[in-house]
Amino acid sequence: MSTDQSTGTNLAGVELQIGGMTCASCANRVERKLNKLDGITASVNYATEKASVTAPEGYDPQLLIAEVEKTGYTAELPTPQGTPALGDGDEGESREDAELRTTRQRLIGSTVLAVPVIAMAMIPALQFDYWGFASLALAAPVVVWAGWPFHRAAWTNLRHGTATMDTLISVGTGAAMIWSIIALFFGTAGDRGVVHPFELTISRSDGLGHIYLEVAAGVITFILLGRYFEKRSKRRAGAALRALLELGVKEVSVLRGGKEERISIEELSVGDQFVVRPGEKIATDGTISSGSSAIDASMLTGESVPVEVGEGDHVTGATVNAGGRLVVTATRVGSDTQLAQMAKLVEDAQSGKAEIQRLADRVSGVFVPIAIAIAVAALGAWVGAGFPVSAGFTAAVAVLIIACPCALGLATPTALLVGTGRGAQMGVLIKGPEVLESTRRVDTIVLDKTGTVTTGKMTLTDVIPAGGVDRAELLRLAGGLEDYSEHPIAQAIAAGATAEVGDLPAPESFENIEGKGVQGVVDGHAVLAGRESLLADWSQHLDEHLRSAKQAAEAEGKTAIVVGWDGAARGVLVVSDQIKPTSADAIRQFTDLGLTPVLLTGDNQAVAEQVAAEVGITEVIAEVLPKDKVDVVARLQDEGKVVAMVGDGVNDAPALAQADLGLAMGTGTDVAIEAADITLVRGDLRAAADAIRLARRTLRTIKTNLFWAFAYNTAAIPLAAFGLLNPMLAGAAMALSSVFVVSNSLRLRAFQAKADDHTAPTSDTSARATA
Repeated sequence: MSTDQSTGTNLAGVELQIGGMTCASCANRVERKLNKLDGITASVNYATEKASVTAPEGYDPQLLIAEVEKTGYTAELPTPQGTPALGDGDEGESREDAELRTTRQRLIGSTVLAVPVIAMAMIPALQFDYWGFASLALAAPVVVWAGWPFHRAAWTNLRHGTATMDTLISVGTGAAMIWSIIALFFGTAGDRGVVHPFELTISRSDGLGHIYLEVAAGVITFILLGRYFEKRSKRRAGAALRALLELGVKEVSVLRGGKEERISIEELSVGDQFVVRPGEKIATDGTISSGSSAIDASMLTGESVPVEVGEGDHVTGATVNAGGRLVVTATRVGSDTQLAQMAKLVEDAQSGKAEIQRLADRVSGVFVPIAIAIAVAALGAWVGAGFPVSAGFTAAVAVLIIACPCALGLATPTALLVGTGRGAQMGVLIKGPEVLESTRRVDTIVLDKTGTVTTGKMTLTDVIPAGGVDRAELLRLAGGLEDYSEHPIAQAIAAGATAEVGDLPAPESFENIEGKGVQGVVDGHAVLAGRESLLADWSQHLDEHLRSAKQAAEAEGKTAIVVGWDGAARGVLVVSDQIKPTSADAIRQFTDLGLTPVLLTGDNQAVAEQVAAEVGITEVIAEVLPKDKVDVVARLQDEGKVVAMVGDGVNDAPALAQADLGLAMGTGTDVAIEAADITLVRGDLRAAADAIRLARRTLRTIKTNLFWAFAYNTAAIPLAAFGLLNPMLAGAAMALSSVFVVSNSLRLRAFQAKADDHTAPTSDTSARATA
């Protein structure tokens, strides 16, 4: 709810699901129509097929739907799902699947029918008696059935006085089809023994001896191919929100009358007490009533170090109980939870992105009507000059066919297919063509620390024994005790000890000391491991050597575990989140690309600056709450910077969506991956640099393709209008234009990843990264 300051009117947000849009100009048309209504502010997103509308409170949404339907498109209110984040719902997904399946069926059908038509037209040896009628029988279903979406869109455009690529496809293929029928039944093209030699020469024939069915069928098939891949990429729109909500639990154990009762999460109310066992997700936001544990929030926050909690502490839904049994009192449920609010942030950031107009659609808005006008003018000029009507119509058809945007339709999908295919081999997934424009302008790259620059996993990094204590003995006793704990830090110590000394002894007794550590008997020794205060309780104090080692580790942002047995402190074990060996190399590559790296983390300033110094980052933004990361990205954008964001946690998802370019580490959470524009499968930060380089190269290829397609049409249309290009030659020239576009796109297969240039054994890479 907001208030219009100028009128004092309360405003409410309304979301509509829009159907029937085929290009970005369709979205613009719907947006303009809605914005003409009094008091209405609308933004239509072609990628998500949604309209975000701000209307006066109490405004009837059916009026908005009726206005959209006047433009020839469909609109409906999303099915309510109990939270603001679901939006699409399952119904939307089914509709997208149905559209994709229909397009695929049309593509397969048109391909099967068009191939023999094209083969017969181009290879005289296949032109048997009355082959033209066989071509007509094969081509007619392609033009009428497979091309029906283009004809329907063209008719909608005509009714509203506009034109898009659909218009040109429909008019061009329709004209070729109609002329071919006339030539077969009323001309000489259907006579017995007629052949069409494939020759690149100028012909001044009357045109009634030629058919152009291969042009009509080929154009429909090629454009359908592009539409199919476009729909397949768009099908994932909104998946980020579904992935985010799937983090939540479906059922919860509630305490009622002293007994546990399993109920659906929808039945949980504020004030209910519920039980969370070790390893289970916390059902919703709440306060701990009894019990203590370590909470692993990495799924939600991306931060690796678990948080110790006890009675009275607040916990967040979807985080994992890594320790003991908890009883939690629910304080927020449904759409009020932090998880649901994060989902809303992702949704707002996605819908707030500027709509990027497809270059082909922008130009075709002017190009299409001009081409049709030239075709009509050519027909009138030829007839007016005294030539036969058939000759004038031949020139007009040549104009329409040469203007048919086959190369335009292939320019983006082929480059995108080859570029994304090469990217997949390198561990880089690019979601769609609209992603590419952002990469060219990006000048700042914001890096999440945990799981992005660092591994995101706790590792035993240093072992400091006290004087006279054997290192192996320290690892055996401490590792054996910690192996019985479920705490991630304890597991890191146990794993490190096992790697160095082999099998660990089993404790004869084990006890977890709340908030302090663990104690037990191992090999006859009374062993303590945890905070310094735990040992102090047993009058085991650190000597100067161990205290200095502990302070040095903590100054670097690492976690120090103190170990003692038999009445004395025996050593310090240091655990930390390790920097990835390739991160420093990646930072250098970002700098070479003209990007300014910024480290963004929720960790304290000392830890962040230590990590930044090791990898070569000079700008650090630390101690940022998960929900504030998106604000940091927005602030950088307000300063005029074009921001790329690399992250892996759910807390990064809103920032990834807000950024001009979002890159998610594939080792991270599903919601971060879905919210991002580019996914880095390998989890190697160098892949982010490769992703930006590849995306920029792919964008250049697309622009080259589009330039060629437009320049070719611009040059060829006058030739066709003046009769220097018969329709058969126009069809061949159009095919050559397509071949050029595809060949240019295939050059992307040779793209080399710089990450591969630096491949080396781990030890060597680590040495280079820390040098």
